[in-house]
Amino acid sequence: MLTRKQHELVCFINDRLNETGVSPSFEEMKDALDLKSKSGVHRLISALEERNFIRRLPNRARALEVLRMPERAEKKAPSKASNVKAAPTAATPQPANDVIEIPLHGRIAAGVPIEAFEGSTMLAVPAALLGTGEHYALEVSGDSMVEAGILDGDYALIRRTETARDGEIVVALIEDSEATLKYFRREGAMVRLDPANRAYDPQRYAPAQVRVQGKLSGILRRYD
Repeated sequence: MLTRKQHELVCFINDRLNETGVSPSFEEMKDALDLKSKSGVHRLISALEERNFIRRLPNRARALEVLRMPERAEKKAPSKASNVKAAPTAATPQPANDVIEIPLHGRIAAGVPIEAFEGSTMLAVPAALLGTGEHYALEVSGDSMVEAGILDGDYALIRRTETARDGEIVVALIEDSEATLKYFRREGAMVRLDPANRAYDPQRYAPAQVRVQGKLSGILRRYD
């Protein structure tokens, strides 16, 4: 099963190939899917390649081939390029046992920040744990969020966003190099990232040093 964005992208590529014989540019794909940057397109393309829906043709620029289409592809995925408004995701109820695969982007610190987004595999997640929007998962490393029920080895399910309100648990990217999972709060002219463990101190940064990468949507825990 593809994510909504993956489904939209493969349909958009297929439509463009049928119309013009040339695959769309990364800029066109970014605009059609309302993504913030072309890095999101690269992640979607890689995920579709790994699942054998598309392949890149060697030694040719902008050369993509659609190998197969997802089920129910006749219901064309909405995009800006088709000028069709997407129906709200919440309008389609998900069965309780339905499973969605979302990207798993390495490990994230729930203590001292470590590098995140080390790679991208897929993680099967019950649809009931996810709301609307685009999601990804990170494996938690550390114990600074234990008092919020987030333990070392858990999978944090993150809804992609660049904004947050005070008191929300976010993935915060610090100086574009390290990421951490913390409570987000504003403190005067600073941003404060609070742990949920009395053994750790809050971290304070200038706003320019911190970028919100997503908000916690749920936790997935495996028991061996």
